[in-house]
Amino acid sequence: QVQLAESGGGLVQAGGSLRLACVASSRIFSSHVTGWFREAPGKEREFVAAIRWGTGRTYYADSVKGRFTVSRDKAENTLYLQMSNLKPEDAARYSCARANEYSTSPTPYYIWGQGTQVTVSS
Repeated sequence: QVQLAESGGGLVQAGGSLRLACVASSRIFSSHVTGWFREAPGKEREFVAAIRWGTGRTYYADSVKGRFTVSRDKAENTLYLQMSNLKPEDAARYSCARANEYSTSPTPYYIWGQGTQVTVSS
């Protein structure tokens, strides 16, 4: 069973940056899509960004476009999320996930990490 493990969360001031990483325990195939979602207390899980593993095509939620960058290291089976100009509303638990098709809905994503907490102070 493939496992995903996130790291890199923490406390940052508004305007600051963080880089999240998600390491897969085994190879991610070119046909897969890997994504980042976030969930804040009292809110539904929200799509943040995704990348097609093979082509590297990226997708972003409008709320993070221009501030966040998703990337992957195929050799290391690692997904990244570089977050810049963080805002208090970006505070949430960020989780990575894998799917066979791209979607902004969490439904098609069938492997999830435990998540990493991001806190943004104003």
